[in-house]
Amino acid sequence: MQGKKLVLSESAIHRALVRIAHEIAERNDQSSDVILIGIQKGGTHLAARLGAFLAKIWSHSVPIGAIDVSMHRDDFSAQIPGQVHPTTLPCDITGKTVVLVDDVLYSGRTTRAALDALTDYGRPKSVQLAVLVDRGNRELPIRADFIGKNVSTHPKERINVSLTEEGGEDAVHLVAL
Repeated sequence: MQGKKLVLSESAIHRALVRIAHEIAERNDQSSDVILIGIQKGGTHLAARLGAFLAKIWSHSVPIGAIDVSMHRDDFSAQIPGQVHPTTLPCDITGKTVVLVDDVLYSGRTTRAALDALTDYGRPKSVQLAVLVDRGNRELPIRADFIGKNVSTHPKERINVSLTEEGGEDAVHLVAL
């Protein structure tokens, strides 16, 4: 495979997020207990978008936060994190249903680090995982509860997510390394 291949267009990303929001709403009867927490950096923008869709579905705002997992990664000693982003939680997560949001699920290590980081802030009633793209090739037994698109990839391929909030256009590409 040469170059890059479009996996999700702007309209496909929008449809996937609307569908994920409806799936979150269907799965969580107690909407007032749901908190969305985006994993820094791409997950934060997606959490905000999901929050807007859920606010329309539930007719009330949904608390949204962001978590940085840099200091909880299992490869921390091998590489120093480039940039640490702030963790901001909208409220106490104890007893709440936390929906972790990320752009890409690959090995599962970022999600594991996010679960570890969450325990620094409280004990949620449950944690669910929403991802825009699940690319497979897991190294840990972690799976997403809500998936925008499954894309089978080879370890020598990469998924690049571009979002308007980061100055790009909304698109997801599969790129050969």
